[in-house]
Amino acid sequence: MIRQAGKADAFELARLAIQMWEDNEIEELEEHFEDLVVDEEATCFLKYVGEVAVGFAQCQLRHDYVEGTESSPVGYLEGILVEEAFRHKGYAKELLRECEKWAKSKGCTEFASDCELENEESLRFHMAMQFEEANRVICFRKSI
Repeated sequence: MIRQAGKADAFELARLAIQMWEDNEIEELEEHFEDLVVDEEATCFLKYVGEVAVGFAQCQLRHDYVEGTESSPVGYLEGILVEEAFRHKGYAKELLRECEKWAKSKGCTEFASDCELENEESLRFHMAMQFEEANRVICFRKSI
């Protein structure tokens, strides 16, 4: 079962998200999700096997330019994770489809995402889900 997350699901979302965004604190992520799930321009979905949440997806609307797109707003996959023991069962695809349906219901005609250059697993997932690579970018910074 997949369902749209609510404010009461913030800890469960954070528990899953910390596996992907390891540089964060779980409390920080929980606060983030408490705010995000009540935002009209963002949402999260949880994938359950029985009573246990085994995956989540976060998506939102982006009004700024999104690489390779021609419309605005664009639905954007901000993060998706399925716990390792539950991978390769189609659960991430199910979560992505829910995000796409949500974005379409918000008037979007395009959906986008990104991944780090070295994240081969994410790249394979995106290509398998019929995303088209729009561009490769290396971002730079320096202290001044």
